[in-house]
Order: sequence, then structure tokens, then C-alpha cells
Amino acid sequence: MSAEAKPTEQPRLIDEIRAEAPVFWHHMPDKGVFFAMLAVWCLFFHFLGNSVFGYIDTRSLLRWMYHQYDTSVDDEHGLMLPFVVIGLLYWKRKHLMALPKAVWWPALGLVLVSLMIHVFGFVIQIPQLSIVAFYFGIYSMTGLVWGLPWLKESFFPMLLFVFAVPLGTLGDAVTLPLRVLAATITSGLCSTILGVDVVRQGTQLFDPSGKYQYEVAAACGGIRSLIAMLGLATTYAFVGFQTSWRRTVMILMAFPLAVASNVFRLMCIIVAAELFGHNAGMYVHDSSILSLLPYIPGLAGLMGLAHLLRESPRTKHS
Repeated sequence: MSAEAKPTEQPRLIDEIRAEAPVFWHHMPDKGVFFAMLAVWCLFFHFLGNSVFGYIDTRSLLRWMYHQYDTSVDDEHGLMLPFVVIGLLYWKRKHLMALPKAVWWPALGLVLVSLMIHVFGFVIQIPQLSIVAFYFGIYSMTGLVWGLPWLKESFFPMLLFVFAVPLGTLGDAVTLPLRVLAATITSGLCSTILGVDVVRQGTQLFDPSGKYQYEVAAACGGIRSLIAMLGLATTYAFVGFQTSWRRTVMILMAFPLAVASNVFRLMCIIVAAELFGHNAGMYVHDSSILSLLPYIPGLAGLMGLAHLLRESPRTKHS
């Protein structure tokens, strides 16, 4: 007797999307109105979005954004964020479909606030403000078409668009304190725990005998790991927890975890230089594979914290 093929218990993701996407689309009223407004909004920022021509000669804020994402390793994650947001909206599709949907006219005021933010950023030539206005305007238009409950339910993942704002030179105010803090902690740990004499001067770390010397540059100052940790912690906080204080703790802990990750990387560089010389330290610094080392303590810390903060079934369904 031949064995019958057992049907798969769960459909493949692509089949599930094909089956449920039309249902989700059907439950969204006034889709044409929203996408018409979105098209006008994008065209406006394409033709009158950018007043800074130092990096790329264009009036388009969208082209300016793409240029920043494409040329800066600290901002390249901005290209992926729209897909992440869309994916998380799909993940919340059942909650979004169940919401009552109606035009909420007060959201028109939020759209006007977005325009004012853009005008201000345009006049003082800070395109980052215009990017904030661009994404906040899209979020506001969803509330205008689909109502206040939609705004509340979609606050996250739309909040993730904060990480789509390229920092540029504005990040100096963050990177310098991070660089000094990472250098201070690293020199202290090397001296007290590893017994390695490391001298710090500002953001420089060097061996007293002159065997090696490193500058904790802006790219190594932790801003990249800080953005990554903040993004991961924020995503997990809203996906994994229902209570506000747990979400807040998860997000705030991204800061010390990012510092710890960067200190771990600096210590690996110094240990390699101390044992095998300056070239070995530079190899650890430049290696694309070893550059992933800082994320190990950060991810471990996030998972450990998530385990400690885990919610009871009663809390999750309350």
C-alpha cells in the first residue's frame, strides 16, 4: 500500500502573501485617495525638496536621500527601511483590517505641520528636517484617510523611519562623546583586567613604547552600532512586548549595549596588536568578517534582556 504524500502543515510564505494580500487590499477603503495624495506628496518633494547642492546637484529630496544612503556606510540601512516598515505592516495586518476606518480631518493639521517643517528645513538648508517632514507627512496622510485608530496602531512600525534620516555632520555631536567614552572605557579595562598598559589622549589609544597607535575615528566611534542596536531594540520592543515600561527599558538599553559592543571591538584590536604587532591590530580593524564581532555582545545582551523582561501570557493578552 503506497504512502500518501502528506500536505504541508503550513503554506509557504509566498503562497500566504498571495492569498491574504488581496483580502487586506479589499479591506482598505479610499485606497485611490491615499495613493493619489502619496503621489502628489512624492512629486512635491521630488521637485521642491532639496535646497542643498553641495553633495549632489538636484532639487529632488528623494535623489538626495538615495545619494546619502548609497555613499555613506553609516546611512546605507535607509534603503532597506521602507521594506522593513511594509513587512511589519503586513505582520500587523489582522489588527489593521479590524480597525474602524473613516476620514479623520484633524490629521490634515498634521500634514500642514509636516509642510511647515519642510519649509523651515528648506530655508535653513537642513535636508534632514525635510526628510522628517516627508515621512511624517506620509504617516499623517494615513490618519487623514483611515482615521485615528490607524494612526495609533501604525505608530510602530512608522516610527522606524526615524532611522532613515541621514545624520551626516549632525552626527558629530553624538560621535565625539561616544568616541571619548569608548576610548576611556577601553583603556581602563585593558589596564585593570588585561594588564595591558594603554595610554589615552582624547580619542587616541596608544602603547607607551610606540608599538601601536590608534585613533578612535568617527566611523569607529559607535554610531553605526548605536543605530543598529537602537533599530533592533525598538523593533523587538514593539513586536515582543505589550507593556510600555518594558518597551522603554529595551530601547534605552540599546545605548549601553552599543557602547559595550564598540569597546569589545577596540579591545580585540588592542589585544591583537599587543600580541602580534601593529599589522595584526590593523587586520582586525579592517577585516569585514571580524568587524561583525561588536554585534555579538550587543545581540547577546538584547536576547538576555528580552528573556528577563518576558511577559506572562496574561500580560500579552490583556
